[in-house]
Amino acid sequence: MQSRWPERIVCLTEETTEALYLMNEQQRIVGISGYTVRPAIARKEKPKVSAYTSAKLNKILDLKPDLILAFSDMQADIVADLIRAGQQVHTFNQRSVDGILTMINTLGALIGRTDKSDQLIDSLNQHIESVKQSAAHLPNQPKIFFEEWYDPLISGIGWVSELIEIAGGKDCFPELAKEPGAKQRIIADPSKVIERQPDIIIGSWCGRKFRPEQVKERADWLSIPAVKENHIYEVKSADILQPGPAALTDGLTQLHDIIKLWCANHNALNDG
Repeated sequence: MQSRWPERIVCLTEETTEALYLMNEQQRIVGISGYTVRPAIARKEKPKVSAYTSAKLNKILDLKPDLILAFSDMQADIVADLIRAGQQVHTFNQRSVDGILTMINTLGALIGRTDKSDQLIDSLNQHIESVKQSAAHLPNQPKIFFEEWYDPLISGIGWVSELIEIAGGKDCFPELAKEPGAKQRIIADPSKVIERQPDIIIGSWCGRKFRPEQVKERADWLSIPAVKENHIYEVKSADILQPGPAALTDGLTQLHDIIKLWCANHNALNDG
C-alpha cells in the first residue's frame, strides 16, 4: 500500500532541510538548494536543484517529488512554474521566532510525524528558555546594531531582532525589524546608526564574509561606542539569517555569548 505521506521531498531552502535532518527524516529528501550549508552532510548526499530565486525545473521534475517546500515571495516565480508543471508545493513565510516554530510544526504535520516535530520544538523552546534565564542575570542590556548588508546598510529582520532581545540585548532599529522585506529595512543615512550609539555591532552579510575593518573606516563611526571599544563581531549568515532551527540554536547562542563578553568587559572598565 502506498504511503499517504510524502516520501520524496525537494527543499528549495535550507531551513526545511535542516529541520528534516533534525527529525531524522532526511531519507525523504531527494533534492536541496545549492545554498544549503546546514547540515554539512546534506551537501554531500543530496542533489542540488536550485539557487535562491532560480531552480532547475527539469532536474526537479526528474526527481519525481511528491512535495516541494519553498520559502517566501522571493521564490514565487519558481513556485508558479512548479505548480504549472503539476507539482504539489507548500510555501512557508515565517518571519519571527514563533513563525519558525510554527513552520516546524506544519512540516511535521505534512510528513505525518508530529511526534518528531513536537520533540524538536520542545528542544528549541528549552534552549530559548535557558538563554532567557541566563540573560535575565546580566547586569546590562547593550544596544546592538545588527547589519544584514553593507551597501546599502540593511538592519536585521524580525526573528533576528527578537533573538537579540532574548539573548539580553536591545535592537537599535526595532521599528525596521517589523518590515519583512530587505528594501524596507534600508538605512539610507548611516548617521542614523551614529545617533543610536550601539554598544555592539554584529555583522552578518548574507553569503559574504563580514569585514569589521570596513565598519571602522566609515565616516564619523569612531564616535560609536561599539567602534571605539572594538565590540564588532560576526555571526555567519548560515547561523542566523535562515529562518529555521540554526537561528534558534547556534545563532541565539552566539548572540548571547557576544553580549556576555560585552557585559564582562563593560563591568571591568567600570570597576577599573
